[in-house]
Amino acid sequence: MSAPAATGNSPLPWLLILLSVTTGLVDAVSVLGLGKVFTANMTGNVVFLGFAAAGTPGFLVMPAMTALASFLAGALIAGRVGRMLAGRPMRHWLLAAALFETSLFWIAAIIAAGFDVGAQAPASGLYAIIALTGFAMGFRNATVRQLKVPDLTTTVLTLTLTGLAADSSLAGGANTNARRRIASVAAILLGAAIGAVMVTQSGLVLPLVVVGALVLAGTAVCALHPVAATPAAA
Repeated sequence: MSAPAATGNSPLPWLLILLSVTTGLVDAVSVLGLGKVFTANMTGNVVFLGFAAAGTPGFLVMPAMTALASFLAGALIAGRVGRMLAGRPMRHWLLAAALFETSLFWIAAIIAAGFDVGAQAPASGLYAIIALTGFAMGFRNATVRQLKVPDLTTTVLTLTLTGLAADSSLAGGANTNARRRIASVAAILLGAAIGAVMVTQSGLVLPLVVVGALVLAGTAVCALHPVAATPAAA
């Protein structure tokens, strides 16, 4: 299912910028609290998996594999959900996705309450948090992909930065979507900084709760906008 691309009056870009902040929070949780693993950024996981496969000290195969597998599973489910909800108002799709994603983050927060970051124990808690957050972010990425809002993937910045430079006036371009691209980069940077403070000062529970709350609240506000009543097309 695909939704109409955002226009100047659409709240979708603002929602996706908020979700980009939560990406920084999730990566802070995973990298700083769960060892050398990403649950939002799969490019980093593939690189880490290569390091682990080569026997590089400090890098493990199983955490990266768990994150990759759960991310792919989440993306698969989101694709099916999007097709099931085709033709219904976009707000139904967005709210369903937000409720599902938030529930995963909050379940992860409950598990994190009994997880020792310093000792990385118990192992069951470690892998449960990786799987839940990876699944949530895979679901998120597939959902955002179907929204087709240019330059706001909420997770990947490589192409965003490439477009920012290649389309800039210095390169002879028209600075296409420059503000949106800068906002996307700044949002993930801000989320990572806030997440780092939260993780180092209070552990994993608070940032995971905050991520779920931001996803749910931001989507609920977006769903109130008239554009959210537009039927989502298959």
